[in-house]
Amino acid sequence: MTDALSRLLETRDWLLADGATGTNLFNMGLEAGEPPELWNADQPNKIKQLYSKAVDAGSDLFLTNSFGGNASRLKLHNAQNRVRELNRLAAEIGREIADRQDHPVIVAGSMGPTGDIFAPMGTLTHELAVEMFHEQAEGLKEGGADVLWVETISAPEEYKAAAEACLLAGMPWCGTMSFDTAGRTMMGVTSTAMVGMVDKLTHAPLAFGANCGVGASDLLRTVLGFAATGTERPIIAKGNAGIPKYVDGHIHYDGTPELMAEYAVMARDCGATIIGGCCGTMSEHLRAMREALETQPRGEDRPSLEDISARLGGFSSEDDGLGEGGAKRERRGRRRS
Repeated sequence: MTDALSRLLETRDWLLADGATGTNLFNMGLEAGEPPELWNADQPNKIKQLYSKAVDAGSDLFLTNSFGGNASRLKLHNAQNRVRELNRLAAEIGREIADRQDHPVIVAGSMGPTGDIFAPMGTLTHELAVEMFHEQAEGLKEGGADVLWVETISAPEEYKAAAEACLLAGMPWCGTMSFDTAGRTMMGVTSTAMVGMVDKLTHAPLAFGANCGVGASDLLRTVLGFAATGTERPIIAKGNAGIPKYVDGHIHYDGTPELMAEYAVMARDCGATIIGGCCGTMSEHLRAMREALETQPRGEDRPSLEDISARLGGFSSEDDGLGEGGAKRERRGRRRS
């Protein structure tokens, strides 16, 4: 393979991804309801700061500020005609930061969900979803993204449409779904079902996995579900920094750097190769995660569900989405080498 992420994966058995985009930007002054993608044009220095924070904390890979950069989401702010421009700028700023480094850093072009519901329940069609994702993908490609990064998807139809768009753009990609409903995505996809879907795609992702969701424990239970299938494709774990709580008028995530360091090591031992944080994950979390991954030896066995809940906190539900199979089969199984 000749793409930058595949080359890096050939030389490393884990990579540290970045942390939160929204949480960091809110701390820089982004207002609630304000589309962060407009900052690519209006506040480029703050976007440089966002990317630099991740790289300085040890991230091998960071996502561009383009999560909501598709026509459907930007239409809410009268900016649907700026899709290509805003995505290109997001990647160009990232390219500038990555190219300054003396080691490889991957610029991953973030592509979040459209926010629309597929027919017949909604108005979104496969063709329209592909068109929107393709437009965004071309902007990120033009700006110099190394790989496209589809994230926080719930519907299998949307994941498949994004895969087709990445193919049309001629770009390698990675794709994660959000498992936030008793071990399933909001649209009912389980970890096992996701592996089956990914394996059937014409243009399969370089890596796949889970992001966001409920908390670190639930996300690792999903990772165990992926690993239990025996997949050889690299797994992504990008969990939130604890559980969100409303404190003094702001959303606060209770995950400490120590907890996220524990999560990072357990994610690796559960079978993940690309490990990062999502909502609430700041520079201090990433530094702790990097240090833990570098200094703590890989475990001989996959962590059990009891290990995960004891070290990271309990699960949000008893159901892992897989009944008696999946993650539960891995409780005493040895880790694949």
